[in-house]
Amino acid sequence: GFRVADEIARRCDVSIRRRCYRALTVETRIGRTEVLLMKPQTYMNRSGEAVAAACKELDIPIERVIIAYDEVDLPLGRLRVRRGGGAGGHRGVSSIMDETGSREFCRVRLGVGRPADRDADLAEYVLSPIPSDAQEVIVGLVARAADAVERIVADGIDVAMREFNGAA
Repeated sequence: GFRVADEIARRCDVSIRRRCYRALTVETRIGRTEVLLMKPQTYMNRSGEAVAAACKELDIPIERVIIAYDEVDLPLGRLRVRRGGGAGGHRGVSSIMDETGSREFCRVRLGVGRPADRDADLAEYVLSPIPSDAQEVIVGLVARAADAVERIVADGIDVAMREFNGAA
C-alpha cells in the first residue's frame, strides 16, 4: 500500500512527509479532486487509528476512503478492486473496520501470493524484501494499483472494478 501511495505522490510531484493523524501525509489533487495520501506510522494491525483520526478531523465519510494493501489470497500480480467486505484475516483491514465502525471503504488489493512454505509466518512474508524474480511483477502491480486508485477517484468504483478486476 505504501508503494501505491508513493507512486501516486510521484505522479503528482509531491512528497508524503507531513506528520499528521499518526501518519505521513500529503494533500494533493487527482484530476480535480482533492485527496489526502496517507502512510500510517502505527503498527500495521493498528492502522485504523490513523485512518479514523483523519476521517474524523477532516469529516471524510468512510465511503470516500480507498485502502491499498497486500493480499496473500490473490496470486502474485493480480489486482482486485472492491467496496466493502470482510477483513479476510488482514489485521490492518480489521483495524480500519474496528476504528471506523464500517467496512464500506474502497479496497485496492494487490496480490502477493502465499509463501511456498505453508507454515511460514504471513506477517514476516509480506514484510520481507521482495524476491528478485518478483520485482518486475510488483513494479507493474503497483503502477496498475495507482491507476486503479486514480480511476476510482475520477470515475467511481464501479468503473474501476470493470476495468481492473480482469486477468492480470
